[in-house]
Amino acid sequence: MVKVLIVDDSSMTRNFHAYILRSAGFAVIDASDGVEALEKLYTEGDIACIITDLNMPNMDGLTFIRRVRQEPLFADVPIIVVTTLDDATDRKEGIRAGANFYLTKPIQPSVLVESVRIAVGG
Repeated sequence: MVKVLIVDDSSMTRNFHAYILRSAGFAVIDASDGVEALEKLYTEGDIACIITDLNMPNMDGLTFIRRVRQEPLFADVPIIVVTTLDDATDRKEGIRAGANFYLTKPIQPSVLVESVRIAVGG
């Protein structure tokens, strides 16, 4: 089963995205910020895709993405940003940091599932 890590400080958003992805056949792990997400990357293993928000406490999404991309173990893991930040500058920053996709909330369930499927090559 393909394992997805969801990183968002909103438990409601994490639960909503997890429900959508589990319904589509994905295994889901979640974290409330970038610090917790980095820990999960190391402890959970075999994470095939990361979905992250940008605005979070402790370690924001851009910092988290850059840290993931600097780590050889995880440098190739696809990252999908799902955020309320819809400005062109924010999009550029997200992609420049290393995100593969940049989506804005609220997101249609079908778009979330299809984006993960594309990201993991299935």
